[in-house]
Amino acid sequence: MILFTLPMALVGGVLAGRIGGGIISLGSLVGFFTVFGISARNGILLINHCQHLEKHEGETFGPRLVLRGAKERLSPILMTSLATGLAVVPLVILGDRPGHEIEYPLAVVILGGLFTSTLLNLFVVPSLYLLLGQRRRDRALSA
Repeated sequence: MILFTLPMALVGGVLAGRIGGGIISLGSLVGFFTVFGISARNGILLINHCQHLEKHEGETFGPRLVLRGAKERLSPILMTSLATGLAVVPLVILGDRPGHEIEYPLAVVILGGLFTSTLLNLFVVPSLYLLLGQRRRDRALSA
């Protein structure tokens, strides 16, 4: 499920790269890998937390479990995104000046990718987990 959502997380980086000049460089590729890693980490930790709540804390699978898991992972996801985003904002503000040929595309891609990645991990991943987890449970019960 996480591998399915990761390409969607990169959409913000692609759009920001187009707006920021449309240049694909080594820096922007590093930015894509950074967004990919942060998004994968946040999604995996969110799913693991939901599974932990179900197995070890007695929550029954359903919307309440997923909402609790998403609510409890909200702060770590937002802090990861905000800390990374704030670190690259000065590079975006400085713009494409001489000496910033690698840093500027990297920062633009990271900032745009973090925006969509954060929204994806907070809204889409929990919904997909609920949908796919319910299908898996229905198949297990019918077998």
